[in-house]
Amino acid sequence: METEERYSAPQKKEKGFMKMAAASFTGVLAGGTMMFYLSPAITDMTAPSVSDAAGNITVQPASMAASSKDLVSAIDAVDEAVVGVVNLQAQQLNLFGGPAVETSDTEKEQEAGTGSGVIFKKGEKTSYIVTNNHVVEGADTVEVALAGGERVEAKLVGADALTDLAVLEISSAHVTEVAEFGDSSALKLGEQVAAIGNPLGLDLSSTVTEGIVSGVDRSVPVTTSAGEWELNVIQTDAAINPGNSGGALINSAGQVVGINSLKIAESGVEGLGFAIPSEDAIPVIEELMEKGEVQRPYLGVGLEDVSALPTHALQQIGLPETVTAGTVISQVETGSPADKAGFEAGDVIVAVNDTTVGSTADFRKYLYNEAEIGDKVVIKFYRDGKKKTVSLTLSAQSR
Repeated sequence: METEERYSAPQKKEKGFMKMAAASFTGVLAGGTMMFYLSPAITDMTAPSVSDAAGNITVQPASMAASSKDLVSAIDAVDEAVVGVVNLQAQQLNLFGGPAVETSDTEKEQEAGTGSGVIFKKGEKTSYIVTNNHVVEGADTVEVALAGGERVEAKLVGADALTDLAVLEISSAHVTEVAEFGDSSALKLGEQVAAIGNPLGLDLSSTVTEGIVSGVDRSVPVTTSAGEWELNVIQTDAAINPGNSGGALINSAGQVVGINSLKIAESGVEGLGFAIPSEDAIPVIEELMEKGEVQRPYLGVGLEDVSALPTHALQQIGLPETVTAGTVISQVETGSPADKAGFEAGDVIVAVNDTTVGSTADFRKYLYNEAEIGDKVVIKFYRDGKKKTVSLTLSAQSR
């Protein structure tokens, strides 16, 4: 059962790269298991900063890459901006085999997983790195492994589970090169791209895999710590492995056009990797830097797909037999906007502002992508077999 809230308590990750990968985001696509892997970081050194005078991230136009020589030059230009991202979590130790004693003497931080990151902005004192949320989620401490081998502690500026993005901060004293973002909307099928990063950990840092753009504007369902979601992604056949997550997909101009995030992990499946497009990542990165989080409309309800409910549960809530899709409210938080609007557990939402809601993902997608905080929405739902309508004004979650 999932909740509509944007964040939930992060789960402790298992040790090891393969276990870390298996514990990350999962979803289903074409009968396969979609798995978020820790992936490569890729960057560009063409500019000391990729922000304009107002501090906004800028996107540089790219000349169309035409040869493998172009790609080799692009890779050579960005390797110093590739970093590793290490997730450290406190482990309770007891040398005598009994229950762990919660004291500072028995706590030791251990690596829970390793991914990649992209240095995208360098200031006079502070530089910023983008990575995947699932790379740093649950970490007690985050370290960045630089191209020269030095490891420095990083500060988590902000993270967003639904978009699987996070921003880290380190001292500029350690930064020599910075990545440049390219325009992912300009990508063409068959265009050459490369992924650079740390497959299976830091021992294989700065590994390069090459491929093409296999698809654009793909939508893949994923399960996150904040609930079900659908990511808009770039599909590529460039190899993406555990350790690559949070790294970049670059074009032959050496520009970051995507943040590598997931692949289909199923026996017999090859060359199906996915990256978050730069055009989607940049607004999230900017909001994380400004606010430390992505603010979205908040209702304060637990939700579950109608299609996932057994027959006896559907009969219990009195849903008409003709209604086979929608999202069911499983719980309502006291004092939340949903509570104030009169929603109850068992209500089945089927439309918002005349847009049909066939699933929980549909409902979230409308609220988060089409609506804004402060908007008034009309929600249609069933209660005890009767169709009802309620209007409410969307608000942000108070913290």
